[in-house]
Amino acid sequence: MSPTPASARHRSPGRPATPLTDLAAAATGSIAVVGRRTAVAAASAGLVVSSLAAPAGAAPEAAAVTRVPAVDTSALTAQARAVLATAPVVTVAADVQFALDVPAVTVVKDPPPPPPPPKVVAPKPRAAAASRSAQRAPVAAAAAQPATESSAAEPAAEPVGAAAPASANGNAIVEIASRYVGVPYLWGGSTPSGFDCSGYTSYVFAQVGIKLPRTSSAQRNVGTVVPRSEAQPGDLIWTPGHIAIYAGGNTQVDAPRPGKSIQIREIWQSNPIFIRVS
Repeated sequence: MSPTPASARHRSPGRPATPLTDLAAAATGSIAVVGRRTAVAAASAGLVVSSLAAPAGAAPEAAAVTRVPAVDTSALTAQARAVLATAPVVTVAADVQFALDVPAVTVVKDPPPPPPPPKVVAPKPRAAAASRSAQRAPVAAAAAQPATESSAAEPAAEPVGAAAPASANGNAIVEIASRYVGVPYLWGGSTPSGFDCSGYTSYVFAQVGIKLPRTSSAQRNVGTVVPRSEAQPGDLIWTPGHIAIYAGGNTQVDAPRPGKSIQIREIWQSNPIFIRVS
C-alpha cells in the first residue's frame, strides 16, 4: 500500500491589516492598564470614539469583533438646530395678567301667546213671522173701541202758560216767565222745548233785552244783592246750585228738577239771595 501524502495545512486568512487596525490596537493596549478598551476609528469625515465594556486583558482581535459602527449625529440634528436658531423668542412679563372676553348675554322674554280664536256663536233661529191676519187683529180691535174709552186711557197733557200772579203787579219779566209754565225740565235746555233753571232765567230775561250768563253760579255775580224785605217782582232768587225769578209775595217761578216742569210755587229756600238786574 502506497503511502498517502499529507496535505499541506494553510492558515486561514486573517482580517486585512490597515493603518486603522494598528491605531485601534495601540489604543486598546494603552487602555488595558485601567481595565477599559477604546476603539478609535479614523475617517475622512472625522473621528468617532466609542467606549465598550470589556475585560482588561482582552485581545486585539476580540476588540475588532465587538466594535460598533460609528454614527454621525450632527447630520441628524442639524435640521432641528436650524429650526431652533430661526424660531422667534417669546418673552412674557412676570406680572402679566390674562383676561377672558365673555360676550354679554341678553335675555329676551318670550312673546305672549297668541289670543285664542274667537268663539263662533251659532245664530239663533228666527221666530216664525206672524201672519198678516194676526198683525191686523190688534189694530182692528183698537179701532173698534169707542173714542171716549181710548181718550180716557191717555193722560191729559199739562197746559203751557199761566196768568201771572197778582203779586207781580204787572211786572213784564214775571208775565213773560208765566207763559212757559208747564214746559218740562230738561238738563242743559235753554229753549221752550225744555229748560233747566239757569237756561230758563236767561231765556226770559233775553225777551226784555237783558243778557244773563248761562250758568246759575255766573248769574249769582250779576246785578245788585238786595235784602229780602226790599225785593221786587222780577228779581233773581239764588241759592247754591239753583236760580229762580221772584214773583212777589212768597212766590217764585222756576224750573225745579228733572221730571218736573216750570211752575209758580212758594219760596222753599231757607236763606235765598235776592239779586236785582237792570
